[in-house]
Amino acid sequence: MTRMAADLQACPCGRIGAQKKPLAYAACCGRYLDHFDTTPAPDAESLMRSRYTAFVRERADYLLATWHPSQRPATLDFEAGAKWLGLEVKAHRAIDETHAMVEFAARCRGADGRATRMQERSRFVREQGRWYYVDADPG
Repeated sequence: MTRMAADLQACPCGRIGAQKKPLAYAACCGRYLDHFDTTPAPDAESLMRSRYTAFVRERADYLLATWHPSQRPATLDFEAGAKWLGLEVKAHRAIDETHAMVEFAARCRGADGRATRMQERSRFVREQGRWYYVDADPG
């Protein structure tokens, strides 16, 4: 698949637009993943959605860049053969201008065929105009 064709496909994060149709990758998370230096996610929910999309597309560079330096791992590995199946945002809340929480559930099927559901409440912080993932509590 060409990059242009991939940009027109529905974004993995599942965000729905004004016409009640899934947004294309390029119009949704793609603008953050592909242009991180110039187009930061505008809020914690958009960052969380774009991080999910980065897991789907195995974009360790984006995941590490959007992880708060105080919690960022040195490296990030992906499970070979894993397939992400969907994301559901359950709640998002701005705590103040620089802190937010997003609760979500993500589904994945491992290379062994077993389905997994990951649910957590993620904490985000905004520094110098950019949102960063800090850490999470299991949901």
